[in-house]
Formats: sequence, structure tokens, C-alpha cells
Amino acid sequence: MHLLPYSLALSVLALAPESLAAPQPAPTSLSRSIPLLRRKPVRNGSEWLKAQKDLLEIKYGTKSGLEKRASGFNLLTNQGADSSFYGSIAVGTPAVSYDVILDTGSSDLWLAAADGVSSSSNGIPTFNPNASTTFNNLNTAFSISYGSGAARGTLGQDVVQMAGFEVSAQTFGVVTQISSNLLSSPVSGLMGLGFQSIASSGATPFWEALVNSGGTLDEPLMAFQLTRFVNDTNAQQLEPGGTFNIGSTNSSLYTGDIDYQDIPSGQEGYWIQELTGLTVNGNSVNFTSGSASYAAIDTGTTLVGGPNDAIAALYAQIPGSQALTGDNAGYYTYPCSTDVTVALRFGSSSISWPVSNADFLLMQVSESTCVGGFFALDTSGTSAPPWIVGDTFLKNVYSVFRADPASVGFATLSSTATAMNGASGSAPSPTVGKAAATVSGTAAASTDKAAGNGALPVELASVAMWAAVLVSGLVSAGGLLF
Repeated sequence: MHLLPYSLALSVLALAPESLAAPQPAPTSLSRSIPLLRRKPVRNGSEWLKAQKDLLEIKYGTKSGLEKRASGFNLLTNQGADSSFYGSIAVGTPAVSYDVILDTGSSDLWLAAADGVSSSSNGIPTFNPNASTTFNNLNTAFSISYGSGAARGTLGQDVVQMAGFEVSAQTFGVVTQISSNLLSSPVSGLMGLGFQSIASSGATPFWEALVNSGGTLDEPLMAFQLTRFVNDTNAQQLEPGGTFNIGSTNSSLYTGDIDYQDIPSGQEGYWIQELTGLTVNGNSVNFTSGSASYAAIDTGTTLVGGPNDAIAALYAQIPGSQALTGDNAGYYTYPCSTDVTVALRFGSSSISWPVSNADFLLMQVSESTCVGGFFALDTSGTSAPPWIVGDTFLKNVYSVFRADPASVGFATLSSTATAMNGASGSAPSPTVGKAAATVSGTAAASTDKAAGNGALPVELASVAMWAAVLVSGLVSAGGLLF
């Protein structure tokens, strides 16, 4: 919890994505995972709040040969006290590791390139196409716009490895123009884990290429366990962030059954769930049901955003809460002395999943006043669903994203998983391992789609994932947030 003078807390915010862990060496068994790192955000002012909101709105458009079936994992890094979570990939020949945000709220992979961004990239590691003997320039424009800047370049193809798997011709954006402060070292880019239908490039995402290859994965799914350090006053900028699995789940990280709910028919693009229940300290919150309650489950977003009426009804259940105005409109304050437990239910499930008070409390701005982690978001006029459910919720569950049947599942975290919250330890270090399975990449997108804007982590995305990853991109107060 960060306590600042009220005037300062409502005046300055500096958000910047940090680093992510690189691919780990493939274990001798067929179970591999990706370390996640968490970014440490500066949650101390109105600019930070505004950046998080802008990022989320930006992200969603509101302002081959295989060897064997397998599963893998990647250890994550928690950066900036739950601001964002990163994993590592390896690209090119010879393979070079890069830290990227793993974002289920977007579908494009892109990396900052050495040619053209060094002067504005703040020392972030960059991809050099000329250093890879397997790189293929597709000569197709690629562009992603953000509220505070943009990333532009071209599409290319190269060998990409992650969690023990390899796609031999993965299409991705090679970004040569990046607005100042858009990225922050050591993060080099973003890997979208949504469906191809929402990819700005039109390219098949890495995970979907593995699924489409048929038989490469033990199971057509991905799973996340995210750590919590937001309430740890001794948290470092980078802390162990949890685990990302692909091809299987990790039964040591959850208990009981995984409660799967199908993605509504025709909605495969984002990982959509229908929100069917919402309570605050056991009291029901009224909100519009049906498609008006569709929610994108987004690891690249820090907070939870929803329709104004529903968010107002939520805070109406908290005595003493008050809506903020101006640049911070959409956020609410409430008395810090009030413990708040929000619970969400999805689809036809009878299970309500609680959000801990530690995660609901986004920021403390005075001795008695706090800002909540749920905020009002208007996605009307865009392809994005009304609700965006990010890491404020996802840190409280084991989450599974299944391709067939298309669904999202949640399970109760095990004591092994929760023991990682606030635990001392070192963040994963980037390394390059040997791929256990290789598939061929699929065709890249058309030129017109490549020139369009992709869904980027909004951050809510760094508060998006701290208000950083509410955006499927990387953000700072002057750039992208994940």
C-alpha cells in the first residue's frame, strides 16, 4: 500500500512497463513453464489514474513439422507491485531472448526493433532483423496507435520460441517508430494471446498456431497463476510473478475442479465471459444482463472496468464512497477503514469468485481515503465488450483459457500458489532453451488489417497491468500500459 500526501496523490503518476522473464531451458520432462515478472507501478497520483483509464480505453478502441505432443510453462515476472506481468520468448537464429507482456486481451506479437527506436526506447532490448539468418521481411505496414503515442513498423516472420515450443515462421510486428516513453526497459514488446480474428496484423497468434497444428499440445489451452505484491511494502520493482502454462494445467497450483464456462456463440475473438452475478460484501449489485454484461478476461489489464451504471451501483453498496471527476472521472474513492469484498459469477455457474480487499484497494491517497480497483469504462461504439476483467480479479483465481471448446475456466488457488504472494525470492532470468516441439507459422495478415489499430493492453493494463496491463500494450504515463 502506497500512502502519499493527498495533494501529491492526486497530482502525479508515472507508469512505465518493465521487464519480463525470458524463455527457460526446456526441462527433461514435457512439462515446461514461463516465469512471470511483475512491474512496480507508481500509484501515487491522478496522472497515474488517468493513464490507466486512457490505456484501457485505447486498448479496446474507446478514445511444419512437429515432433510430439507436449505441454510447457514459463515463469512470470511481477513488475511494479502488480502493475504488469511478463514472460519471455526467444526470437530468430541464433535465438535471442526478449521480455514481453503476455496479454489475453489482444492478439498481435510485436517487438521494438534496433533500427529506428534506440533514441526513444530508454535502453530497452531491441530486435535486430539483420542479426537473424531466418528473418523474412514481409514488406507490409504495421501500425498500432495509443492515446499518448504510437508504434509503427513492418511485418516480418521468424522463428519464435516460448515455453518449450517453437513456431518456425511466426508473423509479428517489427516496430521501428515508437513514441517517447512508450516502452520501458527491460520490456521489448507484447505477445497477444487472444484469437486471430482481433489481430491488427491478421496473423495467427503463437498459441493458436500450436493449437491449429493438431496434436502438438496435450490439451488446447493456456493457464495463468499470478502473484500479489500490491500490499507488500517491501516489494521490489521485479518480483516472481507466477506461472504461465501452455498445453496443460498445473494441478499443484489449484484445488478442486476447474469451472469452465463457454465463450458466447460467435464471440470468439476476446476471451469473453458473460457476467451473471456481482456482489459487494454479500449484497447484490444490479446491472444489465445479456450481451451488455459480456466481459473480456484480460491478463494484460491491471484493473476491472465496467459500464458506468453498474460501477455506480457497485460503489453505492460502499458507505462513504464518492465518484472522482475531471481526468479521474470513472474512479471512486471510499473509506480505507472499510473492508470490501467483491465477488463475480460468470455464465451458468453457481460459483462466485471473490476479489480480496488487498486487490480491490488500488491506491491510498490519504490516511482515510482509498481508490477502488473497479472503474467506469465506456466501450460503446467499439468492438470491445462492456466489461474488461483484469488482474485485480485474476490474481484471485487460477485461470484457464481453452480453445476447444472455446471457454474460460477458473479454479480456487492452492496453498502452494497463495504462498507465493509477497514471498521473497528472485525474479526469473531470461534464458534460451531448446524447443521440444516445432510447428510452421501460418500466413500473415492482409495489408489493410496490418495498417490498422490492434487491441492493446490498457492497463488498467499496468494499473494496466497496474493501471498496465489494462491495456494490451506497454504503458507509462506518457505511453502504453499493460
